[in-house]
Amino acid sequence: MTEPRISLRLAAAAVALAAAATALAQTLPPAPPPPPIPPESETRSNAPPPPPPPVAGDPELEPQVTITKKDDQTIEEARVNGKLMWVKVTPKNGRPYFLIPDATDGTLIRREGFDPGLKVPLWLLFSF
Repeated sequence: MTEPRISLRLAAAAVALAAAATALAQTLPPAPPPPPIPPESETRSNAPPPPPPPVAGDPELEPQVTITKKDDQTIEEARVNGKLMWVKVTPKNGRPYFLIPDATDGTLIRREGFDPGLKVPLWLLFSF
């Protein structure tokens, strides 16, 4: 009874080996050739690339800047849809600074630049 089991195992091994050999014998089709390179007379290597198409912005989202000059300072206000975004104050003798409205009550906070450095969370918990 051991004879049929050995021959069955040999037959299964031979079938597996034949399947593996046919799988390895298959080859991939050759890759297509690269496109031909045009002569140098047809290429414009010195010409700049064409400019990008113009971007149509939303005029309502463009900031409206109002500049007011006084004797001792210049004030620039930027508004988007009528909402004050920032105020830049440039004194005649001194460094310019920004006044940025607070998100909670609208008071103006003085900053030396747009990056305050310290970012404290200002969450509105209750409003009446």
